[in-house]
Amino acid sequence: MLSLKLPQLLRVHQVPRVFWEEGIMSGYRCPTSSALDCVLSSFQMTNETVNIWTHFLPTWFPELEYPGFSKALRTAAFAYPFLFDNLPLFYRLRLCWGGAHSCGRDALSSNHSYHLLCALLTGFLFAARLPERLAPGRFDYIGHSHQLFHICAVLGTHFQLEAVLADMGSRRAWLAMQEPTLGLEATVATLSLAVIGNLFIIAAFTASLLRIPGTCPLLQGSPLEEGLQAKQQ
Repeated sequence: MLSLKLPQLLRVHQVPRVFWEEGIMSGYRCPTSSALDCVLSSFQMTNETVNIWTHFLPTWFPELEYPGFSKALRTAAFAYPFLFDNLPLFYRLRLCWGGAHSCGRDALSSNHSYHLLCALLTGFLFAARLPERLAPGRFDYIGHSHQLFHICAVLGTHFQLEAVLADMGSRRAWLAMQEPTLGLEATVATLSLAVIGNLFIIAAFTASLLRIPGTCPLLQGSPLEEGLQAKQQ
């Protein structure tokens, strides 16, 4: 009968420094895991399991070669849609604070405030690495900043959608007079552009995997690299 062995987990000193997360002491996966090990680790409690399932379908970050660029991409992936989606809200706030228009009680939903609060918490947790920085090793599996970061992001998205629905209900008549209703062709075109853009991103990052060198210089000199070389000999 086929039996599968779960991958071995490593402590922080057993992986290259580029993979170290401040305050996370254990539960690290092997950086050179096989494809099967990566799949199996999704069902094993590591310090990334909750992150994997909150992402649902993780994407591939040139993390090894360009860690700074990778983090910038991840940050931009959240910052850009947040700014773009909230441009109408910021415009309305500017009109209210500028005094050019009067803002009634229904001008802004309370869900907008909750959404912005969650967005601030999301950015704070991503940058501060709390609470694991205060108690290293205590939050390796559950409760570290990246997991809380995802929870705040999901809650912020929920409040944002609730605020949009409230706006549509209270401002439907005004919106109908300002802009014509989008037809089926415009909706399909917008959806098609979004799908094409996502496919292009997936193809670009998948192609970069084919250009990864056999031995990454970041792994050289680490206990993991020395162990791999010993096995090959």
